[in-house]
Amino acid sequence: MAGSVSEKPETGEISLDEIRSQVEEAVKGLLEVARLKPGQILVLGCSTSEVQGKRIGSFGNVHVAEAILEGVEAALSGTGVYLAVQCCEHLNRALVVERETCEKYNLTEVTVLPVPNAGGATAATAVRRFKDPVVVESIQAHAGIDIGDTFIGMHLRPVAVPVRLPIKAIGYAHLTMARTRPKLIGGKRAVYSWDEVEERFGKGVTR
Repeated sequence: MAGSVSEKPETGEISLDEIRSQVEEAVKGLLEVARLKPGQILVLGCSTSEVQGKRIGSFGNVHVAEAILEGVEAALSGTGVYLAVQCCEHLNRALVVERETCEKYNLTEVTVLPVPNAGGATAATAVRRFKDPVVVESIQAHAGIDIGDTFIGMHLRPVAVPVRLPIKAIGYAHLTMARTRPKLIGGKRAVYSWDEVEERFGKGVTR
């Protein structure tokens, strides 16, 4: 899906300021619902092509990527939450993170420099914006934001829980978000003895 890198947004109706504002609003809403703590991880998947109303992977735009990352960074400012930016399929959906994140979570670093047509415009922009960027093979993030249906599920901790907010799109791109929670082992409805099974459901229940 290698595509061109446009000089400016393809659609005149789209505003970089509007994109930046939409992203900041979405991330702030996600942070509120997910209740992320300092040191936890937010993963971002983004297709700048989809934001412009194009097919994913066909029209990457670094200016759109800049606006998106500025919106994310504004929302994360002062929270202590780490950002991980997912690369595209060409790089097996590896992620750009700060070295601090890599070392804190003992992540597996890989050797590659994302570029717009092999990594995606957003990851390629992130690797230039981050203070000390590295690329890692995988991650288990505590929450995620997916702009343009890039599929970030492989980088979320179990169990992922969809987050529904009023904002449904960034530009022309479909927006989905998720928080995560620890696995529930047992719970109120769990049964641990056959006596309780028979008491609750009758003696006709067989082992």
